[in-house]
Amino acid sequence: MGCRRQHTRIRAPPRGTPAPGRDALSAAGRTESVAIVGGGIVGIALARRLARDGGREVVVFEKENRVAAHQTGHNSGVVHAGLYYAPGSLKARLCTLGRIATREFCAEKGLPYREVGKLVIAVTDTERSGLDEIERRSTANGVPGLRRVDAGGVRDIEPHARGVAGLHSPHTAAVDYVAITEAMADDVRRDGGTILLDHEVTGLATDGGRVRLSAARTDRSFDRLIVCAGLQSDVVARFVGASPSPKILPFRGEYWTLAPDRTDLVRGMIYPVPDPRFPFLGVHFTRGVDDSVQVGPNAVPALSREGYRWRDVSVRDTWDSLTWPGAFALAREHWRMGAKEIAGSLVKSLYFRDARRFIPELRMSDLSARTASGVRAQAWGSDGALLDDFVVDQIGPVTLLRNAPSPAATSAMAIADYLAVTYLRGASF
Repeated sequence: MGCRRQHTRIRAPPRGTPAPGRDALSAAGRTESVAIVGGGIVGIALARRLARDGGREVVVFEKENRVAAHQTGHNSGVVHAGLYYAPGSLKARLCTLGRIATREFCAEKGLPYREVGKLVIAVTDTERSGLDEIERRSTANGVPGLRRVDAGGVRDIEPHARGVAGLHSPHTAAVDYVAITEAMADDVRRDGGTILLDHEVTGLATDGGRVRLSAARTDRSFDRLIVCAGLQSDVVARFVGASPSPKILPFRGEYWTLAPDRTDLVRGMIYPVPDPRFPFLGVHFTRGVDDSVQVGPNAVPALSREGYRWRDVSVRDTWDSLTWPGAFALAREHWRMGAKEIAGSLVKSLYFRDARRFIPELRMSDLSARTASGVRAQAWGSDGALLDDFVVDQIGPVTLLRNAPSPAATSAMAIADYLAVTYLRGASF
């Protein structure tokens, strides 16, 4: 469903305008150089697209010692079919294209791609209107194979689940996004691109239509730079004097693993009807490519941009969030939801109660162990609004992907195409 406020800021060059300076570079016999900041799935997908096209030097800067170290490597592995997104939004358009591209890439590389299906369940009659809205959006977005079911249909698809109605998306799939990113990174290197690990970007400056980048053991200029920095996207944006808004507010999502002898309680994926006031889907059941079943995630404010545990605290990150102009407005609007999520994080019985709404047979002991948490880079404006759609800014030769929440992993290859066509070639997408 997304949050109540939609926010999309796309500053594309005029249609048909060639990328600045590329024709001149070609005429002079010099190859255009492009740097990409961020080695998550979006940054690597973009590098793969540009390296495959040829005619450019492509260099990725990643601060960790491996690709897919943060959001990509800590998500639930779901390939979304496009149920929730506002029709016509970038999320809706790029999710559909990204799902197809991901399926084809996995087939090409022999990577697992399991269409286990998703069932969105209205547990009570009061949730029917929310289910109606998801159905409307799904239909407008062309979600394949979508089917509305009654209470009996819910039991046919998920025998242990209960609800008054549901929406079944049979082509929602499970994948291993780390394996996908690593396979794309291999393609980048094969096609002549460079991925520099352990190279944290510490400074950027524009000079004469080029960008000077400073990182570990490196200080050099590029013709173009594209920032896909996820949790650090607003930090990197400040290096080139971009607006401080939107700012990244890190939310941690915590998972429990369903006990191995109880995974038969779930055939595929079971999702709730989300609260339209909050840009998170709520606790759900997700069967992965390895047949394990994860329960979660919740959504609690993280005390560090890369804070995967409560004890991971960054005073600077926390202070930046608390002193952001939109902090009071956000707290005033969402404090009840925030308190509920924090309570569920600290008290297992409350987390269990949310999950048991869908599967009455679920026992507390079935939530056998906490698994690695993830941190979502949620962008928010200075007015306190949580941004829902993808957000891209352009500052001279620098393109900034400011907000890329779920379904960014599903959409990664389509986001790469969109950035390459719209911001590097200046064409319509």
